[in-house]
Amino acid sequence: MPAGGFSASSARPSGMEFEAKITPMVVTSCVTAATGGLMFGYDIGVSGGVTSMEDFQREFFPTVLRKSRKNKGSNYCRYDSQGLQLFTSSLYLAGLVSTFFASYTTRRLGRRATMRIAGAFFIVGVIFNGAARDLGMLIVGRILLGCGVGFANQAIPLFLSEIAPTTNRGGLNSLFQLNITVGILFANLVNYGTNRYLPIRRLPCYVCFPTIYTIYRSFAFHKMSVYAYRLISKWFSASCRIHPWGWRLSLSLAGFPVVLFTLGAFFMVDTPNSLIERGRQEEGKVVLKKIRGTENVEPEFNEIVEASRIAHDIKNPFRSLLQRRNRPLLMITILLQMFQQLTGINAIMFYAPVLLTTLGFKTEASFYSAVITGAVNVLSTFVSMYVVDRVGRRMLLLDVGVQMFLSLVAMAVVMRARVTDRSDHLGHDWAIMVIIIICNFVSFFAWSWGPLGWLSPSKTFLLETRSAGQSISVCTNLLFTFVFAQVFLSMLCHLKSFIFVFFLRPFCHHVALRPLIPTRNKEHSHRGDG
Repeated sequence: MPAGGFSASSARPSGMEFEAKITPMVVTSCVTAATGGLMFGYDIGVSGGVTSMEDFQREFFPTVLRKSRKNKGSNYCRYDSQGLQLFTSSLYLAGLVSTFFASYTTRRLGRRATMRIAGAFFIVGVIFNGAARDLGMLIVGRILLGCGVGFANQAIPLFLSEIAPTTNRGGLNSLFQLNITVGILFANLVNYGTNRYLPIRRLPCYVCFPTIYTIYRSFAFHKMSVYAYRLISKWFSASCRIHPWGWRLSLSLAGFPVVLFTLGAFFMVDTPNSLIERGRQEEGKVVLKKIRGTENVEPEFNEIVEASRIAHDIKNPFRSLLQRRNRPLLMITILLQMFQQLTGINAIMFYAPVLLTTLGFKTEASFYSAVITGAVNVLSTFVSMYVVDRVGRRMLLLDVGVQMFLSLVAMAVVMRARVTDRSDHLGHDWAIMVIIIICNFVSFFAWSWGPLGWLSPSKTFLLETRSAGQSISVCTNLLFTFVFAQVFLSMLCHLKSFIFVFFLRPFCHHVALRPLIPTRNKEHSHRGDG
């Protein structure tokens, strides 16, 4: 999935556990900060559903709609449009660029201020998207949302790892990843609802149209009241449907998690690490006592001060990454993020309704099938929290990679056998098989390549280069996410069923990472090398 991972940039170098309690301040701060993951997940999930809505296509991409309705050309090429893909991909390009600025504000202004900046970008982006009148305004809205993603992804994982007690850091830090998957599911549910027709007869008139209800009451004492109500309901049924502004509702409802996140950022405390790093040591100690619920914070405070001193001594951590001892670790980070995207998971996360429509699903079926895969993703994230630290990480990458490989083979076979250039109906049994295959693929990813693509870099880098390494990891992920989102629909048009054969290649090559992983232990044995 796109960037939104685990951070260990403030992990304790000594590995000591300090006296701490789970205080209400810690819980509320972590829950509030993690709502930024809801926003990011919503942005991931909403784009695929919106791009497959006819009203959205009519407003911004009429050529795509005409091609789809007239059945011109291949069924695989129905959504082949650079502009349509740019609507999705522009968010990640903006996130990539803004990450560099967010790295600066996180250090100079603090984690809380960076989250406030992210919230401001989110709010303006939602307004632009919900009120978009042309394609330019729509893309500007996505770019602003992408800037919010870049700032939020830089600050939130860092905030969570620093404010959480040592013994609970893993669980509280995983809230961000969990909220991303919940946001994707929420977006799929919203898309399913806003794409449906909701006639008056299914809603209380006093809720939908007070005027119609008043007219109905005026006929209440006449014999023709029921007939009159039905006639009026039928006449107003077109106005009572969510169409043609369902896509606006889908994009605007992103404001719900945005408001929670932005308001919360004004009431939470900044982390002691951030305050001490900016020279406010006394204030940092006061905050540390509040969030730990104890007066005995001297050992942890001293360690944070020492870690801050070490961080200030490193003048150019990015240059340190290019030293010989750090090159294997840098290569692992880049390859893990590259392979994570090349698994093809974002074909489902970004374009699930589009992909399912191409496979022959009816429009409504494609939307509720996306809801099913989103729910599987959420449940599998809970599984990942349990298995990642209990099962060997390399074993998960390799063994679950084989299972994902088999899922892709099965999908390629089904598409080759049943989906042609002119197919418009997959069949009930085959449709169920496709959903099962996709759900298996999503669940396998969610407890292996998904979290490990982020957890492994944070564990492999040395302390003095960990922050820079995490930035490289985020940038690599967003770069490949942007490229993938921009070319997937075109690849689907040209490769057709072989699109899933293309995604088999990372699983044939990721074994090349194995010789690199043991080098970490050797490098740690001579840290002083220049």
